Amino acid sequence: MSLKIRRMTLADVPAVHEIDVLSFSLPWPERSFRYEASENPAARPWVAEVDGRVAAMLVLWLIVDEAHIATIATHPDFRRQGIGERLLLHALAEARREGATRAFLEVRAGNLAAQALYAKYGFVVDGLRPRYYKDNNEDAILMSLNSLESLTDLTTSPIGRQSDL
Repeated sequence: MSLKIRRMTLADVPAVHEIDVLSFSLPWPERSFRYEASENPAARPWVAEVDGRVAAMLVLWLIVDEAHIATIATHPDFRRQGIGERLLLHALAEARREGATRAFLEVRAGNLAAQALYAKYGFVVDGLRPRYYKDNNEDAILMSLNSLESLTDLTTSPIGRQSDL
Protein backbone atom coordinates (compact mmCIF):
# COMPACT_ATOMS: atom_id res chain seq x y z
CA MET A 1 0.00 0.00 0.00
CA SER A 2 1.38 3.38 -1.02
CA LEU A 3 0.01 6.15 1.22
CA LYS A 4 0.38 9.84 0.37
CA ILE A 5 -1.05 12.70 2.44
CA ARG A 6 -1.46 16.02 0.66
CA ARG A 7 -3.60 19.14 0.52
CA MET A 8 -7.04 18.67 -0.99
CA THR A 9 -7.58 20.15 -4.45
CA LEU A 10 -10.75 20.98 -6.34
CA ALA A 11 -10.19 17.83 -8.40
CA ASP A 12 -10.52 15.79 -5.19
CA VAL A 13 -13.92 17.22 -4.24
CA PRO A 14 -16.11 14.55 -5.91
CA ALA A 15 -14.20 11.74 -4.18
CA VAL A 16 -14.15 13.63 -0.88
CA HIS A 17 -17.89 14.25 -1.08
CA GLU A 18 -18.47 10.56 -1.80
CA ILE A 19 -16.52 9.65 1.36
CA ASP A 20 -18.61 12.14 3.33
CA VAL A 21 -21.89 10.72 2.00
CA LEU A 22 -20.76 7.16 2.77
CA SER A 23 -19.61 8.13 6.27
CA PHE A 24 -22.18 10.51 7.71
CA SER A 25 -25.95 10.69 7.95
CA LEU A 26 -25.69 14.49 7.61
CA PRO A 27 -23.06 14.96 4.89
CA TRP A 28 -21.80 18.35 3.80
CA PRO A 29 -22.93 19.62 0.41
CA GLU A 30 -20.29 19.20 -2.28
CA ARG A 31 -20.07 22.99 -2.61
CA SER A 32 -18.84 23.17 1.00
CA PHE A 33 -15.78 21.10 0.12
CA ARG A 34 -15.16 23.27 -2.94
CA TYR A 35 -15.25 26.32 -0.67
CA GLU A 36 -12.87 24.74 1.84
CA ALA A 37 -10.44 23.71 -0.90
CA SER A 38 -10.40 27.01 -2.77
CA GLU A 39 -11.82 29.97 -0.87
CA ASN A 40 -11.73 29.63 2.91
CA PRO A 41 -8.48 31.21 4.15
CA ALA A 42 -8.81 29.42 7.52
CA ALA A 43 -9.21 25.99 5.93
CA ARG A 44 -6.50 23.38 5.80
CA PRO A 45 -8.16 20.56 3.84
CA TRP A 46 -6.24 17.28 3.45
CA VAL A 47 -6.63 13.96 1.69
CA ALA A 48 -4.90 10.64 2.10
CA GLU A 49 -4.34 8.75 -1.13
CA VAL A 50 -3.75 5.03 -1.32
CA ASP A 51 -2.30 3.90 -4.62
CA GLY A 52 -3.66 7.07 -6.27
CA ARG A 53 -7.19 6.79 -4.85
CA VAL A 54 -8.57 9.25 -2.27
CA ALA A 55 -9.04 7.04 0.79
CA ALA A 56 -9.64 9.62 3.53
CA MET A 57 -10.28 13.31 4.00
CA LEU A 58 -9.98 15.90 6.75
CA VAL A 59 -10.84 19.58 6.99
CA LEU A 60 -9.09 21.58 9.70
CA TRP A 61 -9.71 25.25 10.36
CA LEU A 62 -6.77 27.24 11.70
CA ILE A 63 -8.01 30.26 13.64
CA VAL A 64 -5.18 32.26 15.20
CA ASP A 65 -3.50 29.59 17.36
CA GLU A 66 -6.35 27.07 17.47
CA ALA A 67 -6.93 24.11 15.17
CA HIS A 68 -10.52 22.96 14.80
CA ILE A 69 -11.07 19.56 13.19
CA ALA A 70 -14.23 20.27 11.19
CA THR A 71 -14.57 16.82 9.61
CA ILE A 72 -12.60 13.64 9.09
CA ALA A 73 -13.65 10.41 7.41
CA THR A 74 -12.22 7.38 5.67
CA HIS A 75 -13.81 5.57 2.75
CA PRO A 76 -15.36 2.26 3.90
CA ASP A 77 -12.95 0.32 1.65
CA PHE A 78 -9.98 1.69 3.63
CA ARG A 79 -11.20 1.70 7.23
CA ARG A 80 -9.37 0.01 10.10
CA GLN A 81 -5.97 0.40 8.46
CA GLY A 82 -4.77 3.46 10.41
CA ILE A 83 -5.18 5.83 7.46
CA GLY A 84 -7.51 8.24 9.29
CA GLU A 85 -5.16 8.24 12.25
CA ARG A 86 -2.16 9.12 10.11
CA LEU A 87 -4.16 11.84 8.37
CA LEU A 88 -5.21 13.32 11.72
CA LEU A 89 -1.63 13.32 13.00
CA HIS A 90 -0.36 14.91 9.79
CA ALA A 91 -2.97 17.68 9.91
CA LEU A 92 -2.22 18.41 13.58
CA ALA A 93 1.53 18.47 12.90
CA GLU A 94 1.05 20.92 10.04
CA ALA A 95 -1.24 23.10 12.15
CA ARG A 96 1.39 23.12 14.88
CA ARG A 97 4.02 24.21 12.32
CA GLU A 98 1.71 27.10 11.41
CA GLY A 99 1.42 28.22 15.01
CA ALA A 100 -1.50 26.25 16.44
CA THR A 101 -1.08 25.44 20.10
CA ARG A 102 -4.47 23.81 20.80
CA ALA A 103 -6.96 21.65 18.93
CA PHE A 104 -10.72 21.18 19.20
CA LEU A 105 -13.36 18.91 17.70
CA GLU A 106 -16.89 17.60 18.09
CA VAL A 107 -17.72 13.92 17.81
CA ARG A 108 -20.97 11.97 18.03
CA ALA A 109 -21.56 10.51 21.47
CA GLY A 110 -22.00 7.10 19.87
CA ASN A 111 -18.75 7.17 17.88
CA LEU A 112 -16.65 5.39 20.48
CA ALA A 113 -13.91 4.38 18.03
CA ALA A 114 -13.24 8.01 17.10
CA GLN A 115 -13.36 9.08 20.73
CA ALA A 116 -10.79 6.39 21.61
CA LEU A 117 -8.52 7.58 18.81
CA TYR A 118 -8.68 11.19 19.98
CA ALA A 119 -8.11 10.18 23.62
CA LYS A 120 -5.06 8.15 22.52
CA TYR A 121 -3.39 11.43 21.52
CA GLY A 122 -4.44 13.40 24.58
CA PHE A 123 -7.79 14.88 23.62
CA VAL A 124 -10.05 15.25 26.66
CA VAL A 125 -13.79 15.70 26.96
CA ASP A 126 -14.70 19.33 27.64
CA GLY A 127 -18.44 19.22 27.40
CA LEU A 128 -21.54 18.19 25.58
CA ARG A 129 -23.83 19.75 22.99
CA PRO A 130 -27.18 18.10 23.70
CA ARG A 131 -29.17 16.91 20.67
CA TYR A 132 -26.60 18.52 18.34
CA TYR A 133 -27.06 16.14 15.40
CA LYS A 134 -30.44 16.83 13.84
CA ASP A 135 -30.88 13.48 12.09
CA ASN A 136 -31.33 11.59 15.39
CA ASN A 137 -30.84 14.22 18.12
CA GLU A 138 -27.60 12.56 19.20
CA ASP A 139 -25.36 14.56 21.50
CA ALA A 140 -22.00 15.93 20.37
CA ILE A 141 -19.04 15.39 22.67
CA LEU A 142 -16.69 18.39 22.74
CA MET A 143 -13.03 17.40 22.95
CA SER A 144 -9.84 19.41 23.08
CA LEU A 145 -6.12 18.93 23.08
CA ASN A 146 -4.76 21.79 25.15
CA SER A 147 -1.16 21.53 23.98
CA LEU A 148 -0.07 20.40 20.56
CA GLU A 149 3.46 20.69 21.95
CA SER A 150 2.69 17.72 24.20
CA LEU A 151 2.75 15.52 21.12
CA THR A 152 6.46 15.02 20.55
CA ASP A 153 6.39 13.75 16.99
CA LEU A 154 2.99 13.60 15.40
CA THR A 155 4.10 12.33 12.04
CA THR A 156 5.96 9.24 13.23
CA SER A 157 3.64 8.04 16.00
CA PRO A 158 2.82 4.34 15.80
CA ILE A 159 -0.40 3.54 14.00
CA GLY A 160 -2.95 1.48 15.84
CA ARG A 161 -5.85 -0.41 14.32
CA GLN A 162 -8.48 0.51 16.88
CA SER A 163 -10.16 3.21 14.82
CA ASP A 164 -12.60 2.86 11.97
CA LEU A 165 -11.88 6.43 10.83
